[in-house]
Amino acid sequence: MASETHKACYGEMFPDPLHRENDRRLKGKVFGYLLSTGGGFIRNDRNVTADIAEWDDCRQCPEFVHCYQLCIGKLALQGAIIDE
Repeated sequence: MASETHKACYGEMFPDPLHRENDRRLKGKVFGYLLSTGGGFIRNDRNVTADIAEWDDCRQCPEFVHCYQLCIGKLALQGAIIDE
């Protein structure tokens, strides 16, 4: 089976939720999040962002559909194992 060459951002729309850090914005190509503690140990806020310019860039890419499918697959697996 031949290997395709993909753009460097392929499969990277979302940040990795398995290696989350409090009080630090984590960002994928399009989506990001911030888990705030206010300086303590208890999480007191969550914020999710989407970079619309990057989303528009992704939507114009000929690999968008299968890249998005890969991103969602990775996110589903990460969600399944996040508390293991």
